[in-house]
Amino acid sequence: MTHGTRSTAGTIADNRPVLLIASAATWIAGALFLFIGSHAIGLTLRLIGLALFAIATLRKPSLMWWTFLAMLAGIELGLDAPYFATQLRFFGDLFLRLVRMIVAPLIFATITTGIAGHNQLRSVGRIAIKSLILFEVITTLGLIIGAVAMNLSGAGWGVAVPQVSETAPALAQTAQTWQQVVLNLVPENIAQAVAQNQILQIAIFSVFFGCALAVLPEKRRAPLLPVLQSLSDVMFQMTRLIMYLAPLAAGGAIAYSVASAGITTLLALGKLVLAFYLATAAFCLLVLLPILRIFRIPVRRFIAAVGEPAAIGFATTTSEAALPLAMERMQEFGVPGWIVSFVIPAGYSFNMTGSSVYLSMAAIFAAQAAGIHLSISRQIATLAILMLASKGVAGVPRAVLVVLLTTASAVQIPTAPILLILGVDTLIDMGRTMINVMGNCLSSAVIARSENVFVDAPQP
Repeated sequence: MTHGTRSTAGTIADNRPVLLIASAATWIAGALFLFIGSHAIGLTLRLIGLALFAIATLRKPSLMWWTFLAMLAGIELGLDAPYFATQLRFFGDLFLRLVRMIVAPLIFATITTGIAGHNQLRSVGRIAIKSLILFEVITTLGLIIGAVAMNLSGAGWGVAVPQVSETAPALAQTAQTWQQVVLNLVPENIAQAVAQNQILQIAIFSVFFGCALAVLPEKRRAPLLPVLQSLSDVMFQMTRLIMYLAPLAAGGAIAYSVASAGITTLLALGKLVLAFYLATAAFCLLVLLPILRIFRIPVRRFIAAVGEPAAIGFATTTSEAALPLAMERMQEFGVPGWIVSFVIPAGYSFNMTGSSVYLSMAAIFAAQAAGIHLSISRQIATLAILMLASKGVAGVPRAVLVVLLTTASAVQIPTAPILLILGVDTLIDMGRTMINVMGNCLSSAVIARSENVFVDAPQP
């Protein structure tokens, strides 16, 4: 009897990839009927695809697969029950509030215990310099790939540009100078930084606190370190509890986006959306994968580690929602906690990898839509401005709009096509947020390997 049960379980596990492929094929076939016009057949196929995906998920449940299932269900609700779907944004907002609730104490506890508790004071400056260099290299490559992709696709040529008011470019005036960016790294009031959820400011304060704690005599710092370590453990436990809500939040966010934007929006700028996702695929193959190989980071293990936080970032379109889980998964992956807690929050402002691909594509798209042929020298100037202006961009939805408007104003590109992109910005934002999360996780692993502190064997 036991042997038969084990054989059945093995058969179910073997059939799981088949179920996933069948569910994807059936759902995509049903989605195609949205454009053909046969609603009943399309709905039936999509529901069958959802059922198959649910069965496959139940065979081997995990947060990532539950999140994907909720996303598919959310798309269906957004298509067929838009009014109900618009009410589901509540779950995404609730999830984001819960995440923001734990981010500050989590970063503070992990950075301070890492620096003061593991004698890493001398490594802080070296880690910071390495991180900034790595961020600059990756984001510059992203800008180049985005520019090449847009030149090859020509997605902006022939797009009808709507008339906009002359006040639209005024948004560009809110862009920050490099001096303001540097000043904003340092909190003038830590309580205010926590209240406003300024992640990088909290990280900077935590570094200074950890350094100050590290130089104290052992007897004076010993009582505080166990308390901070316990705080870190509690925050990670809270992360695990909050993540049970992640699939529901992901489904609600997707449902709201689909119901609000509608399928017709995708049709108008479908070529741009397709070009962006092809560009991000190229970025993963030409930049992220070689970096994994060069620094001898296990590719399969890395994909498994970043799968869940990347899926949450994709669904919620905000890197912040994936931050606590990304930190936990990378520590389990083998990156020391103090490196994770410093590199990933810093990457939220300086290593927006997915956003870098999008920024160059959007700028050249605006020129193409306006009928402007940008010369190579002018494109290089545009990329240089984007490289500087993008530093300090927050990991929240639509934050790159100010950078785009600033760049457009500097290189005399009309802003109307940029505002046109807002129609499909949610669809693009999903992909760029996912790549942002993956790029920051990768950076933490690279820095750990460069410091010879990366643990190759997975933690139990």
